[in-house]
Amino acid sequence: MPSTKEIRGKIRSVQNTRKITKAMQMVAASKMRKAQDRMFQARPYADKLRNIIAHLASSNASYQHPFLAKRAQETGQVALILVTTDKGLAGALNTNIQRHVLQKMQSLYKDGKKLSVTAVGNKAIAFCSHMRLEITSQVAQLGDRPHLERLLGAIRAQLDAYSEGKVDVVYLAYTRFVNAMKQEPVIEQLLPLPSEKLKSLGEKPREFSWDYLYEPDAQTVLDELLKRYVETLIYQAVAENMASEQSARMVAMKAASDNAKKLIDELQLVYNKTRQAGITKEITEIVGGAAAVS
Repeated sequence: MPSTKEIRGKIRSVQNTRKITKAMQMVAASKMRKAQDRMFQARPYADKLRNIIAHLASSNASYQHPFLAKRAQETGQVALILVTTDKGLAGALNTNIQRHVLQKMQSLYKDGKKLSVTAVGNKAIAFCSHMRLEITSQVAQLGDRPHLERLLGAIRAQLDAYSEGKVDVVYLAYTRFVNAMKQEPVIEQLLPLPSEKLKSLGEKPREFSWDYLYEPDAQTVLDELLKRYVETLIYQAVAENMASEQSARMVAMKAASDNAKKLIDELQLVYNKTRQAGITKEITEIVGGAAAVS
């Protein structure tokens, strides 16, 4: 049985750990509110833009943008933009999205596809290196606020490859924020825009597609609109992932603090029992010694 001094040392160590996890929980809760505000502010714009692009994909325009056109001849190359966190201590957040990516990889490899990845976040870079995936571009250390200008440099490599016909499909993998207790890993097709996107947006199926009048011309409008579309989806994905990260970290740190408190209570009970046993032993020795003298 450990001595009372050793038990006191363990109690102090766990108490110090609990102070750290408690502080991290409070910091994550504060950052989570700010991240949620940014995410909720960006959602209406992103949803409306997706709606417009989904209708444009099914319209009969005189100009067909490369981002909306399906490949006549496939190259067998698929691109994936993987968004993860830079730091750990966020529970199973990164593990869940990586598990979904592994399942998607197995499906693609079974169909004879090749995969290239754009890694956003240190955990994505480490995952791709561990799995020996081809990394086309990468970006990390984004901080607590997403900056579009830093993201576009890494993302443009995949977009240019798609425009040049080197890539057939571009997927986007990230963690969608549902609430503070639930985060959902998502892998969605970014390019070309799938026709079933209207269903996911809550649109009723139409017998006829929409038609548009373009000013000054269809090419100018679509080029600018599709550029905004891709930028918005990537920014929204990173904002969702950051809100999910802070929520998952807050929950993980709360669980760690609660477990530390339980461990302290258990150690305190062991300490009291050990101390009581020591006192009882000393009293027994004194009584025994007195009885022997008398």
